Amino acid sequence: MAEPTPRRNEPRLRPAPLLFEPAEAASDPEHFFDLESLDDPRALLARATELTQAFRAAADRAVEYQAIAAAQLADPRRFDRLTPAAIAERAEWTEDYAKKMVEFGRDLLRGVDSNGPESLG
Repeated sequence: MAEPTPRRNEPRLRPAPLLFEPAEAASDPEHFFDLESLDDPRALLARATELTQAFRAAADRAVEYQAIAAAQLADPRRFDRLTPAAIAERAEWTEDYAKKMVEFGRDLLRGVDSNGPESLG
């Protein structure tokens, strides 16, 4: 499982850059960030590890943005607010997970230290 995302009071680690691949390379199912061209297993392990960390960091960051959006959509001050069930449907989550994400997003918006929706009970 991915490491917890650093909170606002902790510096974010900068993972290896995820460079977009040319369309020709992306269309080749065997091509993946040029890893298949590395012959040295040490270099392959190092680059694959960098990519793994970068993807995990990107996924953690995206989850935070999902939570913030869910909290904003559920804000009772909005005239067009959504219920947790409606948020769950849009995000393809369960309603219970949507409730946790709304709470996680509220914590993020308040700047409260939290470990993500999994820790919310």
